[in-house]
Amino acid sequence: MNTYNHGLTEQQVYAEQSSFIAKVYGWMSLALVITGLTAIQVASSTVIMELLFSNRFIFIGLLIGELALVGYLSAAVSGMSARTATLVFLLYSILNGVTFSVIFMIYTASSIASTFFVTAGTFAIMSAYGYFTKKDLTSMGNLLFMAMIGLVIASVVNIFWNNSILYWITTYAGILIFVGLTAYDTQKIKELNIIGNAGTDEDRKEAIMGALTLYLDFVNLFLLLLRLFGGKRN
Repeated sequence: MNTYNHGLTEQQVYAEQSSFIAKVYGWMSLALVITGLTAIQVASSTVIMELLFSNRFIFIGLLIGELALVGYLSAAVSGMSARTATLVFLLYSILNGVTFSVIFMIYTASSIASTFFVTAGTFAIMSAYGYFTKKDLTSMGNLLFMAMIGLVIASVVNIFWNNSILYWITTYAGILIFVGLTAYDTQKIKELNIIGNAGTDEDRKEAIMGALTLYLDFVNLFLLLLRLFGGKRN
């Protein structure tokens, strides 16, 4: 844990840390709500759906835009204001919602909803473990990060290869990876919180970056579980 003010009591440190984690979950939850509502709204508009998915370059442009926003926020967050960081984060959640609308074309609404609750429950359990465990998860996190790189490479390869066995291997491996990363990232966010700077711009930016990390864990876990539990439209 990083400490900004060494004069705080143990109770004050605990209270500030709990408040910080609540902010992280709050921002993450808001982003998920925005993504979900955006996806539903876009999916309900035939005109928008035709515009987005009749031209593959528009959809690819959206994906590139999402990656650019995440990269920009991660690389430049230290030099931007808390307001700018918040706006970039929320804009990313909106763009993600636009691209997520495609799942409503593939899966039934009931299976999407049930998978969301399965994801939420799994995420909550692993995040709670990461927060409360006394075990150092750093070594596990390093292994999971390397495994995630392998997962990305395998997934890209399978776009061209289209091998069903590799598809299911990456699905099950991906679920295990993001379940583990949820615990690791929660612990990392908790430990990297600077105690003593509550209410400052830096504190809010820390919360936004923590929310982005957990948001990505949640979203990726949801998409992978949807491969297993999602009921496809006829």
